[in-house]
Amino acid sequence: QVQLVESGGGLVQAGGSLRLSCVATGIISRLYNMGWYRQAPGKQRELVADINTGGSTDYADSAKGRFTISRDNAKNTVYLQMNRLKPEDTAVYYCNVRILGWTLSYWGQGTNVTVSS
Repeated sequence: QVQLVESGGGLVQAGGSLRLSCVATGIISRLYNMGWYRQAPGKQRELVADINTGGSTDYADSAKGRFTISRDNAKNTVYLQMNRLKPEDTAVYYCNVRILGWTLSYWGQGTNVTVSS
């Protein structure tokens, strides 16, 4: 059974930092692309950052220069370091792993990030 467990969310003031972690169990994570998505109230879920099996990364324009995605395959974990947070970063952040495109994809339960102004 595949499980993704996110942690690290919380309440932070604008300009602050948070580090999200997502531990995957039930998969060999090095075989999967891993990513972070977010969903703000009343909005669609959107990509924040993605890292493929080779370590190449992709970021939403809103995340470039402020967020860094990384992975530790030995720990089956993907991280999202978020710096210079803004109130518009407030959302539920979801971890995703997928293989063969989106043929097989799993989501975490989400972790709340609230940035106060």
